[in-house]
Amino acid sequence: MTQYFDPYDADRPLMMKCSCGRDHTVAEHQQEVAAQQAVTELKRRSETAEFEAYSNQFIEATLMKSLFPEEPVRRRFLRAVGKGTAMAAISSLLPVASLQAMAQERRSLEKTNLTIGFIPITCATPLIMAHPLGFYEKQGLKVEVTKTAGWALVRDKVINKEYDASHFLSPMPLAMSLGLGANTTPTNVATIQNINGQAITMSIRHKDNRDPKNWKGFKFGIPFDYSMHNFLLRYFLAEHGLNPDTDVQIRVVPPAEMVANLRAGNIDGFLGPDPFNQRAVFDEVGYLHTLTKDLWNGHPCCAFGTTTEFIQQNPNTFAALYRAVLTAAAMARDPANRPLIAQTIAPAQYLNQPEVVVRQVLTGRYADGLGGIQNVPDRADFDPMPWQSMAVWMLTQMKRWGYIQNEVNYRQIAERVFLITDARKHMKDLGHAFEDGPAMKKHMIMGKEFDPTKPEAYLNSFAIKRG
Repeated sequence: MTQYFDPYDADRPLMMKCSCGRDHTVAEHQQEVAAQQAVTELKRRSETAEFEAYSNQFIEATLMKSLFPEEPVRRRFLRAVGKGTAMAAISSLLPVASLQAMAQERRSLEKTNLTIGFIPITCATPLIMAHPLGFYEKQGLKVEVTKTAGWALVRDKVINKEYDASHFLSPMPLAMSLGLGANTTPTNVATIQNINGQAITMSIRHKDNRDPKNWKGFKFGIPFDYSMHNFLLRYFLAEHGLNPDTDVQIRVVPPAEMVANLRAGNIDGFLGPDPFNQRAVFDEVGYLHTLTKDLWNGHPCCAFGTTTEFIQQNPNTFAALYRAVLTAAAMARDPANRPLIAQTIAPAQYLNQPEVVVRQVLTGRYADGLGGIQNVPDRADFDPMPWQSMAVWMLTQMKRWGYIQNEVNYRQIAERVFLITDARKHMKDLGHAFEDGPAMKKHMIMGKEFDPTKPEAYLNSFAIKRG
Protein backbone atom coordinates (compact mmCIF):
# COMPACT_ATOMS: atom_id res chain seq x y z
CA MET A 1 0.00 0.00 0.00
CA THR A 2 1.62 3.25 -1.17
CA GLN A 3 1.03 6.62 0.45
CA TYR A 4 2.27 10.03 -0.69
CA PHE A 5 1.76 13.77 -0.39
CA ASP A 6 0.92 15.89 -3.43
CA PRO A 7 2.75 19.29 -3.37
CA TYR A 8 0.16 20.81 -5.72
CA ASP A 9 -2.69 20.25 -3.26
CA ALA A 10 -1.80 20.81 0.37
CA ASP A 11 -5.18 19.43 1.50
CA ARG A 12 -5.06 16.23 -0.50
CA PRO A 13 -5.54 13.17 1.76
CA LEU A 14 -3.06 10.32 1.79
CA MET A 15 -3.65 8.04 -1.20
CA MET A 16 -3.62 4.25 -1.36
CA LYS A 17 -2.76 2.16 -4.41
CA CYS A 18 -5.68 1.42 -6.74
CA SER A 19 -6.55 -2.15 -7.78
CA CYS A 20 -5.20 -1.30 -11.25
CA GLY A 21 -1.73 -1.20 -9.70
CA ARG A 22 -1.17 2.54 -9.87
CA ASP A 23 -0.77 4.94 -6.96
CA HIS A 24 -4.19 6.52 -6.96
CA THR A 25 -7.62 6.00 -5.45
CA VAL A 26 -10.56 4.30 -7.10
CA ALA A 27 -12.15 7.74 -7.51
CA GLU A 28 -9.05 9.00 -9.33
CA HIS A 29 -9.07 5.90 -11.52
CA GLN A 30 -12.66 6.61 -12.47
CA GLN A 31 -11.76 10.24 -13.15
CA GLU A 32 -8.94 9.20 -15.48
CA VAL A 33 -11.22 6.80 -17.36
CA ALA A 34 -13.78 9.60 -17.77
CA ALA A 35 -11.00 11.91 -18.97
CA GLN A 36 -9.95 9.44 -21.66
CA GLN A 37 -13.53 9.12 -22.84
CA ALA A 38 -13.81 12.91 -22.95
CA VAL A 39 -10.60 13.18 -24.96
CA THR A 40 -11.91 10.66 -27.48
CA GLU A 41 -15.12 12.64 -27.96
CA LEU A 42 -13.34 16.01 -28.20
CA LYS A 43 -10.91 14.58 -30.76
CA ARG A 44 -13.87 13.36 -32.81
CA ARG A 45 -15.41 16.84 -32.70
CA SER A 46 -12.12 18.51 -33.65
CA GLU A 47 -11.76 16.35 -36.76
CA THR A 48 -15.07 17.34 -38.32
CA ALA A 49 -15.38 19.76 -41.23
CA GLU A 50 -17.84 21.70 -39.10
CA PHE A 51 -15.12 22.40 -36.53
CA GLU A 52 -12.68 23.64 -39.19
CA ALA A 53 -15.34 26.05 -40.43
CA TYR A 54 -16.11 26.99 -36.84
CA SER A 55 -12.43 27.82 -36.21
CA ASN A 56 -12.47 30.44 -38.97
CA GLN A 57 -15.82 31.76 -37.80
CA PHE A 58 -14.43 31.89 -34.27
CA ILE A 59 -11.59 34.16 -35.38
CA GLU A 60 -14.00 36.46 -37.21
CA ALA A 61 -16.47 36.51 -34.31
CA THR A 62 -13.68 37.26 -31.84
CA LEU A 63 -12.61 40.28 -33.87
CA MET A 64 -16.18 41.55 -34.23
CA LYS A 65 -16.90 41.13 -30.53
CA SER A 66 -13.70 42.92 -29.57
CA LEU A 67 -14.39 45.88 -31.87
CA PHE A 68 -18.09 46.05 -30.98
CA PRO A 69 -18.46 44.73 -27.40
CA GLU A 70 -22.16 45.64 -27.18
CA GLU A 71 -24.23 43.00 -28.99
CA PRO A 72 -26.99 45.40 -30.21
CA VAL A 73 -24.36 47.68 -31.77
CA ARG A 74 -22.65 44.70 -33.36
CA ARG A 75 -25.89 43.44 -34.87
CA ARG A 76 -26.84 46.86 -36.23
CA PHE A 77 -23.42 47.21 -37.84
CA LEU A 78 -23.65 43.80 -39.53
CA ARG A 79 -27.19 44.47 -40.73
CA ALA A 80 -26.15 47.84 -42.12
CA VAL A 81 -23.09 46.77 -44.13
CA GLY A 82 -23.28 42.99 -44.38
CA LYS A 83 -20.79 40.44 -43.05
CA GLY A 84 -18.58 40.44 -46.17
CA THR A 85 -18.14 44.20 -46.21
CA ALA A 86 -17.59 44.27 -42.46
CA MET A 87 -14.81 41.66 -42.56
CA ALA A 88 -13.18 43.36 -45.55
CA ALA A 89 -13.08 46.64 -43.66
CA ILE A 90 -11.68 44.99 -40.52
CA SER A 91 -9.09 43.10 -42.58
CA SER A 92 -7.66 46.43 -43.74
CA LEU A 93 -6.65 47.06 -40.12
CA LEU A 94 -6.30 43.63 -38.53
CA PRO A 95 -4.70 40.37 -39.73
CA VAL A 96 -7.92 38.36 -40.22
CA ALA A 97 -6.69 36.59 -43.35
CA SER A 98 -3.31 36.03 -41.72
CA LEU A 99 -4.92 34.27 -38.79
CA GLN A 100 -7.09 32.09 -40.99
CA ALA A 101 -4.19 31.29 -43.31
CA MET A 102 -2.04 30.35 -40.34
CA ALA A 103 -4.63 27.74 -39.39
CA GLN A 104 -3.78 25.88 -42.61
CA GLU A 105 -0.20 26.91 -43.37
CA ARG A 106 2.60 24.34 -43.00
CA ARG A 107 6.30 25.16 -43.18
CA SER A 108 9.49 23.41 -42.14
CA LEU A 109 9.87 23.61 -38.37
CA GLU A 110 13.13 24.87 -36.88
CA LYS A 111 12.55 22.98 -33.61
CA THR A 112 10.10 20.16 -32.91
CA ASN A 113 10.80 19.05 -29.31
CA LEU A 114 9.47 21.72 -26.98
CA THR A 115 8.85 22.22 -23.27
CA ILE A 116 5.96 24.46 -22.27
CA GLY A 117 5.36 25.49 -18.67
CA PHE A 118 1.98 25.94 -17.04
CA ILE A 119 0.47 26.63 -13.66
CA PRO A 120 -2.35 24.14 -12.85
CA ILE A 121 -5.28 26.55 -13.10
CA THR A 122 -8.26 26.75 -15.45
CA CYS A 123 -6.79 29.88 -17.06
CA ALA A 124 -4.38 27.55 -18.90
CA THR A 125 -7.21 25.49 -20.41
CA PRO A 126 -6.33 25.96 -24.13
CA LEU A 127 -2.63 25.33 -23.59
CA ILE A 128 -3.32 22.24 -21.46
CA MET A 129 -6.07 20.64 -23.53
CA ALA A 130 -4.04 20.99 -26.72
CA HIS A 131 -1.79 18.27 -25.27
CA PRO A 132 -4.17 15.31 -24.71
CA LEU A 133 -6.19 16.25 -27.81
CA GLY A 134 -3.09 15.98 -29.99
CA PHE A 135 -3.25 19.53 -31.36
CA TYR A 136 0.51 19.98 -30.93
CA GLU A 137 1.21 16.68 -32.66
CA LYS A 138 -0.96 17.68 -35.61
CA GLN A 139 1.39 20.62 -36.09
CA GLY A 140 4.45 18.35 -36.13
CA LEU A 141 5.46 19.25 -32.57
CA LYS A 142 6.46 17.00 -29.70
CA VAL A 143 5.48 19.08 -26.68
CA GLU A 144 5.96 18.37 -23.01
CA VAL A 145 3.61 20.47 -20.90
CA THR A 146 5.24 20.90 -17.51
CA LYS A 147 3.35 21.69 -14.34
CA THR A 148 5.13 24.46 -12.44
CA ALA A 149 4.79 25.48 -8.80
CA GLY A 150 4.77 29.28 -9.07
CA TRP A 151 4.96 32.29 -11.37
CA ALA A 152 8.45 33.41 -10.41
CA LEU A 153 9.68 29.94 -11.34
CA VAL A 154 7.84 30.14 -14.68
CA ARG A 155 9.52 33.48 -15.40
CA ASP A 156 12.96 32.22 -14.46
CA LYS A 157 12.65 29.04 -16.52
CA VAL A 158 11.63 31.04 -19.58
CA ILE A 159 14.50 33.50 -19.08
CA ASN A 160 16.95 30.59 -18.62
CA LYS A 161 15.56 28.88 -21.76
CA GLU A 162 14.43 25.80 -19.84
CA TYR A 163 10.96 26.47 -21.25
CA ASP A 164 10.52 27.22 -24.93
CA ALA A 165 7.16 28.91 -24.32
CA SER A 166 4.83 29.21 -21.39
CA HIS A 167 1.59 30.03 -19.74
CA PHE A 168 2.00 33.56 -18.33
CA LEU A 169 -0.02 36.00 -16.32
CA SER A 170 -0.74 38.57 -19.01
CA PRO A 171 1.19 41.41 -17.30
CA MET A 172 4.31 39.23 -16.91
CA PRO A 173 5.66 39.67 -20.46
CA LEU A 174 5.33 43.44 -19.99
CA ALA A 175 7.28 43.26 -16.73
CA MET A 176 9.89 40.93 -18.23
CA SER A 177 10.34 43.19 -21.25
CA LEU A 178 10.82 46.19 -18.94
CA GLY A 179 13.20 44.37 -16.59
CA LEU A 180 10.84 44.60 -13.61
CA GLY A 181 11.67 41.97 -10.98
CA ALA A 182 14.23 40.21 -13.17
CA ASN A 183 16.74 40.78 -15.94
CA THR A 184 15.31 42.53 -18.99
CA THR A 185 14.08 39.84 -21.39
CA PRO A 186 11.98 40.96 -24.37
CA THR A 187 8.92 38.70 -24.26
CA ASN A 188 5.77 38.55 -26.36
CA VAL A 189 2.14 37.66 -25.76
CA ALA A 190 0.89 35.52 -28.63
CA THR A 191 -2.63 34.90 -27.34
CA ILE A 192 -4.70 35.63 -24.30
CA GLN A 193 -5.44 32.26 -22.72
CA ASN A 194 -8.61 33.30 -20.94
CA ILE A 195 -10.84 36.23 -20.12
CA ASN A 196 -12.76 36.61 -16.84
CA GLY A 197 -12.45 33.43 -14.77
CA GLN A 198 -11.22 34.91 -11.47
CA ALA A 199 -12.96 35.94 -8.24
CA ILE A 200 -12.56 37.63 -4.90
CA THR A 201 -13.00 34.74 -2.47
CA MET A 202 -13.47 35.51 1.21
CA SER A 203 -13.18 33.31 4.26
CA ILE A 204 -16.49 31.85 5.32
CA ARG A 205 -15.95 33.47 8.71
CA HIS A 206 -16.57 36.82 6.98
CA LYS A 207 -19.87 35.79 5.39
CA ASP A 208 -21.68 38.47 7.41
CA ASN A 209 -19.09 41.14 6.67
CA ARG A 210 -19.44 41.63 2.93
CA ASP A 211 -18.97 45.39 2.66
CA PRO A 212 -15.39 46.06 1.48
CA LYS A 213 -15.38 49.34 3.35
CA ASN A 214 -15.20 47.26 6.54
CA TRP A 215 -12.15 45.27 5.47
CA LYS A 216 -9.49 47.57 6.87
CA GLY A 217 -6.71 45.45 8.38
CA PHE A 218 -7.57 42.36 6.31
CA LYS A 219 -4.93 40.18 4.68
CA PHE A 220 -5.35 39.17 1.03
CA GLY A 221 -3.58 36.69 -1.21
CA ILE A 222 -2.67 37.24 -4.84
CA PRO A 223 -0.66 34.85 -7.07
CA PHE A 224 2.02 37.34 -8.21
CA ASP A 225 2.79 41.05 -8.17
CA TYR A 226 2.61 41.32 -11.95
CA SER A 227 -0.87 39.86 -12.29
CA MET A 228 -4.34 41.02 -13.19
CA HIS A 229 -5.30 39.63 -9.79
CA ASN A 230 -3.12 42.18 -8.03
CA PHE A 231 -4.21 45.08 -10.22
CA LEU A 232 -7.92 44.23 -10.08
CA LEU A 233 -7.85 43.69 -6.30
CA ARG A 234 -6.08 47.01 -5.78
CA TYR A 235 -8.54 48.74 -8.10
CA PHE A 236 -11.53 47.19 -6.26
CA LEU A 237 -10.25 48.11 -2.80
CA ALA A 238 -9.39 51.68 -3.85
CA GLU A 239 -12.84 52.16 -5.38
CA HIS A 240 -14.24 51.28 -1.96
CA GLY A 241 -12.02 53.82 -0.21
CA LEU A 242 -9.25 51.51 1.03
CA ASN A 243 -5.60 52.16 0.25
CA PRO A 244 -4.22 48.73 -0.72
CA ASP A 245 -0.74 49.71 0.46
CA THR A 246 -1.68 50.97 3.92
CA ASP A 247 -5.18 49.80 4.88
CA VAL A 248 -4.78 46.09 4.09
CA GLN A 249 -1.96 43.60 3.55
CA ILE A 250 -1.53 41.98 0.15
CA ARG A 251 0.67 38.88 0.04
CA VAL A 252 1.90 36.70 -2.80
CA VAL A 253 0.51 33.19 -2.28
CA PRO A 254 0.98 30.39 -4.84
CA PRO A 255 -2.45 29.45 -6.25
CA ALA A 256 -2.27 25.88 -4.94
CA GLU A 257 -1.72 27.20 -1.39
CA MET A 258 -4.54 29.76 -1.35
CA VAL A 259 -7.27 27.48 0.00
CA ALA A 260 -5.02 26.07 2.74
CA ASN A 261 -4.04 29.60 3.82
CA LEU A 262 -7.69 30.64 3.87
CA ARG A 263 -8.58 27.62 6.01
CA ALA A 264 -5.70 28.30 8.41
CA GLY A 265 -6.70 31.96 8.84
CA ASN A 266 -3.43 33.26 7.41
CA ILE A 267 -5.43 35.35 4.94
CA ASP A 268 -8.96 36.75 5.05
CA GLY A 269 -9.51 36.38 1.34
CA PHE A 270 -7.81 36.20 -2.02
CA LEU A 271 -8.27 37.35 -5.55
CA GLY A 272 -7.06 34.27 -7.31
CA PRO A 273 -7.45 32.00 -10.28
CA ASP A 274 -9.89 29.17 -10.60
CA PRO A 275 -10.37 26.41 -9.78
CA PHE A 276 -9.19 27.57 -6.35
CA ASN A 277 -12.05 30.02 -5.83
CA GLN A 278 -14.49 27.19 -6.42
CA ARG A 279 -12.33 24.77 -4.46
CA ALA A 280 -12.68 27.04 -1.41
CA VAL A 281 -16.44 26.70 -1.74
CA PHE A 282 -16.16 22.93 -2.32
CA ASP A 283 -14.11 22.62 0.87
CA GLU A 284 -16.57 24.88 2.74
CA VAL A 285 -13.90 27.34 3.83
CA GLY A 286 -14.81 30.30 1.60
CA TYR A 287 -17.49 32.03 -0.43
CA LEU A 288 -17.40 33.88 -3.73
CA HIS A 289 -17.74 37.56 -2.97
CA THR A 290 -17.27 39.06 -6.45
CA LEU A 291 -16.52 37.57 -9.86
CA THR A 292 -13.90 39.62 -11.67
CA LYS A 293 -16.18 39.70 -14.73
CA ASP A 294 -18.34 42.02 -12.62
CA LEU A 295 -15.39 44.38 -12.28
CA TRP A 296 -14.35 44.28 -15.93
CA ASN A 297 -16.33 42.01 -18.19
CA GLY A 298 -13.95 40.54 -20.75
CA HIS A 299 -10.77 41.38 -18.88
CA PRO A 300 -7.67 39.37 -19.82
CA CYS A 301 -6.04 37.16 -17.25
CA CYS A 302 -3.48 34.66 -18.48
CA ALA A 303 -1.60 34.56 -21.74
CA PHE A 304 0.48 32.25 -23.90
CA GLY A 305 3.81 33.53 -25.09
CA THR A 306 7.54 33.24 -25.33
CA THR A 307 10.66 35.36 -25.67
CA THR A 308 11.17 37.57 -28.69
CA GLU A 309 14.42 35.69 -29.30
CA PHE A 310 12.59 32.37 -29.60
CA ILE A 311 10.13 33.82 -32.12
CA GLN A 312 12.92 35.33 -34.19
CA GLN A 313 14.94 32.11 -34.22
CA ASN A 314 11.97 29.75 -34.67
CA PRO A 315 9.25 31.60 -36.59
CA ASN A 316 7.70 28.49 -38.16
CA THR A 317 7.74 26.58 -34.89
CA PHE A 318 6.13 29.53 -33.16
CA ALA A 319 3.44 29.74 -35.85
CA ALA A 320 2.74 26.03 -35.36
CA LEU A 321 2.44 26.54 -31.61
CA TYR A 322 0.10 29.43 -32.26
CA ARG A 323 -2.11 27.30 -34.51
CA ALA A 324 -2.35 24.53 -31.91
CA VAL A 325 -3.27 26.87 -29.05
CA LEU A 326 -5.70 28.88 -31.17
CA THR A 327 -7.46 25.68 -32.24
CA ALA A 328 -7.80 24.70 -28.58
CA ALA A 329 -9.13 28.15 -27.71
CA ALA A 330 -11.80 27.83 -30.40
CA MET A 331 -12.90 24.51 -28.93
CA ALA A 332 -12.87 25.88 -25.38
CA ARG A 333 -14.94 28.88 -26.43
CA ASP A 334 -17.88 26.64 -27.36
CA PRO A 335 -20.00 26.09 -24.21
CA ALA A 336 -21.10 22.70 -25.52
CA ASN A 337 -17.53 21.43 -25.07
CA ARG A 338 -16.98 22.72 -21.54
CA PRO A 339 -18.19 19.65 -19.57
CA LEU A 340 -15.92 17.38 -21.62
CA ILE A 341 -13.01 19.80 -21.27
CA ALA A 342 -13.50 19.80 -17.49
CA GLN A 343 -13.18 16.01 -17.49
CA THR A 344 -10.10 16.23 -19.71
CA ILE A 345 -8.07 18.68 -17.63
CA ALA A 346 -9.20 17.77 -14.07
CA PRO A 347 -6.93 14.70 -13.55
CA ALA A 348 -3.68 14.71 -11.61
CA GLN A 349 -1.30 15.35 -14.53
CA TYR A 350 -3.05 18.63 -15.26
CA LEU A 351 -5.18 20.44 -12.63
CA ASN A 352 -5.41 17.66 -10.04
CA GLN A 353 -8.85 18.77 -8.91
CA PRO A 354 -12.28 17.16 -8.50
CA GLU A 355 -14.01 17.23 -11.88
CA VAL A 356 -17.12 18.80 -10.35
CA VAL A 357 -15.06 21.81 -9.24
CA VAL A 358 -13.59 22.36 -12.72
CA ARG A 359 -16.98 21.82 -14.36
CA GLN A 360 -18.63 24.46 -12.17
CA VAL A 361 -15.97 26.96 -13.23
CA LEU A 362 -16.10 26.23 -16.96
CA THR A 363 -19.87 25.92 -17.32
CA GLY A 364 -20.65 28.83 -15.02
CA ARG A 365 -23.26 26.92 -13.02
CA TYR A 366 -21.81 26.88 -9.55
CA ALA A 367 -22.36 26.99 -5.80
CA ASP A 368 -21.45 30.39 -4.35
CA GLY A 369 -20.60 29.25 -0.81
CA LEU A 370 -23.56 31.11 0.70
CA GLY A 371 -26.18 28.50 -0.07
CA GLY A 372 -26.99 29.71 -3.57
CA ILE A 373 -26.55 28.22 -7.03
CA GLN A 374 -25.53 30.76 -9.66
CA ASN A 375 -25.68 30.50 -13.45
CA VAL A 376 -23.10 32.74 -15.15
CA PRO A 377 -22.15 31.14 -18.50
CA ASP A 378 -19.34 33.64 -19.14
CA ARG A 379 -17.82 33.35 -15.69
CA ALA A 380 -14.80 32.09 -17.66
CA ASP A 381 -14.28 32.45 -21.39
CA PHE A 382 -11.56 32.05 -23.98
CA ASP A 383 -10.95 34.98 -26.31
CA PRO A 384 -7.41 34.78 -27.70
CA MET A 385 -6.95 38.28 -29.11
CA PRO A 386 -4.18 40.18 -27.26
CA TRP A 387 -5.62 43.67 -27.62
CA GLN A 388 -2.95 46.24 -26.96
CA SER A 389 -5.36 48.51 -25.10
CA MET A 390 -5.40 45.86 -22.39
CA ALA A 391 -1.61 46.12 -22.15
CA VAL A 392 -1.87 49.90 -21.82
CA TRP A 393 -4.29 49.49 -18.90
CA MET A 394 -1.88 47.11 -17.16
CA LEU A 395 0.94 49.61 -17.59
CA THR A 396 -1.18 52.38 -16.04
CA GLN A 397 -1.73 50.19 -12.99
CA MET A 398 1.96 49.32 -12.75
CA LYS A 399 2.68 53.02 -12.67
CA ARG A 400 -0.23 53.78 -10.34
CA TRP A 401 1.13 51.43 -7.69
CA GLY A 402 4.82 52.22 -8.09
CA TYR A 403 6.03 49.19 -10.04
CA ILE A 404 7.09 51.57 -12.82
CA GLN A 405 8.93 54.65 -11.56
CA ASN A 406 9.91 56.36 -14.80
CA GLU A 407 8.01 57.80 -17.72
CA VAL A 408 6.62 55.15 -20.01
CA ASN A 409 5.66 55.09 -23.68
CA TYR A 410 2.47 53.10 -23.20
CA ARG A 411 1.60 52.57 -26.83
CA GLN A 412 5.11 51.63 -27.91
CA ILE A 413 5.50 49.01 -25.19
CA ALA A 414 2.02 47.58 -25.80
CA GLU A 415 2.68 47.24 -29.53
CA ARG A 416 6.07 45.65 -28.92
CA VAL A 417 4.88 43.06 -26.40
CA PHE A 418 1.26 42.19 -27.22
CA LEU A 419 1.37 40.35 -30.55
CA ILE A 420 -0.51 37.60 -32.33
CA THR A 421 2.62 36.82 -34.23
CA ASP A 422 4.43 39.49 -36.13
CA ALA A 423 1.17 41.04 -37.32
CA ARG A 424 2.91 43.71 -39.38
CA LYS A 425 4.84 41.13 -41.42
CA HIS A 426 1.78 39.04 -42.19
CA MET A 427 -0.28 42.09 -43.16
CA LYS A 428 2.49 43.29 -45.46
CA ASP A 429 2.72 39.84 -47.07
CA LEU A 430 -1.01 39.93 -47.72
CA GLY A 431 -0.88 43.44 -49.20
CA HIS A 432 -2.96 45.03 -46.44
CA ALA A 433 -2.46 48.65 -45.47
CA PHE A 434 -0.77 49.13 -42.12
CA GLU A 435 -0.35 52.28 -40.06
CA ASP A 436 -0.93 52.20 -36.34
CA GLY A 437 -1.09 48.48 -35.69
CA PRO A 438 -4.02 46.55 -34.26
CA ALA A 439 -6.89 48.73 -33.07
CA MET A 440 -7.08 49.81 -29.46
CA LYS A 441 -10.47 50.05 -27.86
CA LYS A 442 -12.05 51.59 -24.81
CA HIS A 443 -12.92 49.45 -21.80
CA MET A 444 -15.42 49.92 -18.98
CA ILE A 445 -13.93 49.02 -15.60
CA MET A 446 -16.09 49.30 -12.50
CA GLY A 447 -18.27 51.85 -14.26
CA LYS A 448 -15.36 54.03 -15.37
CA GLU A 449 -14.29 54.31 -19.00
CA PHE A 450 -10.67 53.65 -19.88
CA ASP A 451 -9.44 55.34 -23.05
CA PRO A 452 -6.08 53.79 -24.05
CA THR A 453 -5.16 56.90 -26.03
CA LYS A 454 -5.19 58.96 -22.81
CA PRO A 455 -3.38 56.81 -20.23
CA GLU A 456 -1.88 59.64 -18.17
CA ALA A 457 -5.23 61.42 -17.83
CA TYR A 458 -6.74 58.14 -16.68
CA LEU A 459 -3.92 57.56 -14.22
CA ASN A 460 -4.22 61.09 -12.80
CA SER A 461 -7.95 60.67 -12.26
CA PHE A 462 -7.48 58.35 -9.30
CA ALA A 463 -7.53 59.78 -5.80
CA ILE A 464 -5.82 56.72 -4.31
CA LYS A 465 -2.45 55.75 -5.74
CA ARG A 466 1.07 55.24 -4.47
CA GLY A 467 3.09 58.40 -4.00
